[in-house]
Amino acid sequence: MLARFLRRFPLVLAITALLGLSGCGYNDFQRLDEQTKSAWAEVLNQFQRRADLIPNLVSTVKGEANFEQETLTQVIEARARATQIQVTPEMLDDPQAMERFQQAQGQLGGALSRLLAVAENYPNLKANQAFQDLRVQLEGTENRITVARNKYIEMVQQYNVLARSFPTNLTAMLFGYKVKPGFTVADEAAISRPPTVDFGTQGAR
Repeated sequence: MLARFLRRFPLVLAITALLGLSGCGYNDFQRLDEQTKSAWAEVLNQFQRRADLIPNLVSTVKGEANFEQETLTQVIEARARATQIQVTPEMLDDPQAMERFQQAQGQLGGALSRLLAVAENYPNLKANQAFQDLRVQLEGTENRITVARNKYIEMVQQYNVLARSFPTNLTAMLFGYKVKPGFTVADEAAISRPPTVDFGTQGAR
């Protein structure tokens, strides 16, 4: 009897460990994974809102005679690159895809900053109510992007701490919960500062 039990002991131990792991952080992984996806969806929503404002901005600027075409072209091309990136749920687990997305959005933000800075040299644009309204909308969008990114970073950090900590890291390995890529250190440093674009009468900083 004892010999039979000893032979079966490794199997019993494995089953016990498996049952223990299934309750060791599993629900937390489920909750944080869903919260991360929700936070990412809000990031995408705000980036899309910014992209949707750009065509009207471009049309308004085109109405200004002799506006610097290179700056306008940069905004148009940057928007095209940013919107061409296919956003999929798998992107959350793909560091390279996440990096490409961040770079494209960063380039678009930089191009917008330059356009608004150049616009300060055109009194007619500064006096154009439609242009000023768009600046205000963009300012609000930039602020919402910052809030949404910070929320996403927070959710990813919580998820990754769970995935790396013992014993929940064993649950992560068992159920395939991988560490998620976040925003780069450079991006996080930028996020910690106020928006780089000043949409007020002083132009871009």
